[in-house]
Amino acid sequence: MTETPVFTDSAVAAPHHLAASAGRTVLAQGGNAIEAMVAMAASIAVVYPHMNSIGGDGFRLVRERGGRVRGIEACGPAGRLATIQRYREKGYDTIPARGPDAMVTVAGAVGGWELALALSKALGGRLPLEVLLADAVTQARDGVPVSPSEERYKPQPGDTLHEAPNFAATFLKDGQPYRAGEIRKLAALGATLEQLAHAGLDDFYRGDIGHEIGADLERLGAPVTRSDLESYRPAERAPLALRRRDATLFNFPPPTQGLAALIILGLFDRLNVSAPESLAHYHGLIEATKRAFAVRDRVVTDFGRLRHDPADFLAPAFLATEAARIDMKRAASVPLRDSPGDTVWMGAIDRDGLAVSYIQSVYWEYGSGVVLPRTGIDWLNRGVSFSLDPAAVNPLEPGRRPFHTLIPALAAFDDGRVIAYGAMGGDGQPQFQAQIFCRYADYGFSVADAVDAPRLLYGRTWGAPSLSVKVEDRFDPAILSALERMGHQIEPVGVPYSDTLGHAGMLVRRPRDGRIEAMHDPRSDGGALGF
Repeated sequence: MTETPVFTDSAVAAPHHLAASAGRTVLAQGGNAIEAMVAMAASIAVVYPHMNSIGGDGFRLVRERGGRVRGIEACGPAGRLATIQRYREKGYDTIPARGPDAMVTVAGAVGGWELALALSKALGGRLPLEVLLADAVTQARDGVPVSPSEERYKPQPGDTLHEAPNFAATFLKDGQPYRAGEIRKLAALGATLEQLAHAGLDDFYRGDIGHEIGADLERLGAPVTRSDLESYRPAERAPLALRRRDATLFNFPPPTQGLAALIILGLFDRLNVSAPESLAHYHGLIEATKRAFAVRDRVVTDFGRLRHDPADFLAPAFLATEAARIDMKRAASVPLRDSPGDTVWMGAIDRDGLAVSYIQSVYWEYGSGVVLPRTGIDWLNRGVSFSLDPAAVNPLEPGRRPFHTLIPALAAFDDGRVIAYGAMGGDGQPQFQAQIFCRYADYGFSVADAVDAPRLLYGRTWGAPSLSVKVEDRFDPAILSALERMGHQIEPVGVPYSDTLGHAGMLVRRPRDGRIEAMHDPRSDGGALGF
C-alpha cells in the first residue's frame, strides 16, 4: 500500500518537483488552479525539455465550481508552405521526424496559456504574468539539475536528433548528454520567457518574439512562416462526455484521441469484470483498447474536417454492440497505427474547487530537435502524424491540425467528487487513463495505489516497434502465462517501474470536507504538493 498525500485546501501534481513547486507558489500567493497551471506549464518546459516545450502544443480541461467543463485546444495547424507536393519534391515518402522539415506546424501552447488566463480573469484570477512565469525564468537563467528521466532517454539507432540545428549547443555538454544532477542553463529560453512576462503572451505570435521566431523559421527553411504565427488562435472546444456508472467522464474531442479513452472505459464497464488484477481485468482492458483504437484510426482528424460525429461512438447502443464483440477467452487481431509521443500531464485543484487537467507536448522526445537560436525554443514535430497520401484520414495540407495523442481527463461523480487525471505516452495515454481510473473508481484503490500499480501497454511506444503487450515486472507470472495462451504476445519491460509505461497522475477533491488526494507517478521525477 502506498500512502496518498492529502491536502486540506488546494493541490497540484506534476512529473517534476520544480514544476509542482512553481504551481504551489502561485497557490500560496492567492492564485487559482488555472494560474497555477500556467506557472507549472512554463516551469516544466524548462526542467523537463525532453518531454515538452513552449514550442509545443497543449490541451486542457477546466471544471468550474458550478460544474461547467470547458476545453481549450492549443494545437497549431500546418504552415502555409506545408504541402504534400513540397515534401514529395524533396524526395520524402513520409514526413521526417527531425530537423527543419519536421517543423510542420505552429506551436500552440503559449496561445493556450493566454486563452486559459482570459478564463481565469473572468473567474476572478488576478495574478500578473511576471508572477506566473517567475520560477520558470529563474530556472532557465540560473540553471537546474538535469532530471534522471532525461538522462535515461537514449535516441534510437538512426535517429538524427543530435544533428538537428542548435540541438547540441543547447542540450549536450561536450557533445554528450548531460548526466542527471548536472546543472544546465537555458539562457536564451529564459530571456524569451522574461520577454513574454513583460510584453504579454501574444508577443509569441504577433510581437517581438514572434518576429524572431519567424526569422529563424525562414532561415532554417521550415514550412511555417511568420504569417502562420500571426494568424494562429487557440480555440475553446466542448469536451466529449461519457456517462458511466455513478460518474460523468470528460475528455478532449478531435483532433485528439480522447474519444478512444472514453470508448475503452465504456467498453470495459460493459464487460462486468468483478475481480481486479485478474486475467479478465487485463484481457478486458487490452481488448477494449483494440476496439477503441480501430474507431480512433478511422474517425479522428482535424475538428473542422470530421466525417463522423464522435458522440455517436459513445452512445450506449454502439458501446453495447462493440462490447458484445469482445471474446473474453481469446485475443483479437486488430490493426494499429503507430502513435509514439512524449508528453507531460499535470493537474491542479484550488480551494474553490476549480479543477484543471492539462497536457503539453512536443510529440517525440525534444520534438524536431531544432532549437531556434534567437529564442532558445525547441520546436515540436507533431506534423509527423500527417500522411503524404491525399486519401488518408489525416493528409498533410496547409492550415490542417494534425492528429494528437494528447488527452487531459476529468470526471465528476454523483457524490460530488471531482477527479483530474491523465498520463503521457503516445498510444499509452488512453490505456493508462483507463487503468488508473478503473482501479480507483471501480475497484476501490486509493489514489496512490491506482497510480503506483503495475501497468501494461498494448502497441508501440518509445521506439518499440512491436504490437506486443508490454508489462512491468510486478504482474503475476501465472496471469501473464494465461494471457499468452489466449493469444496475447507478452513482452516484459524488465523493470518494476518503467518510463515506457507512462507518467500518470490523479487528483481527487472530496465534497464532504474539500480535502484533495493527489499523486503523481513514481515513474517520473515529480509528485504532488499543496496546502
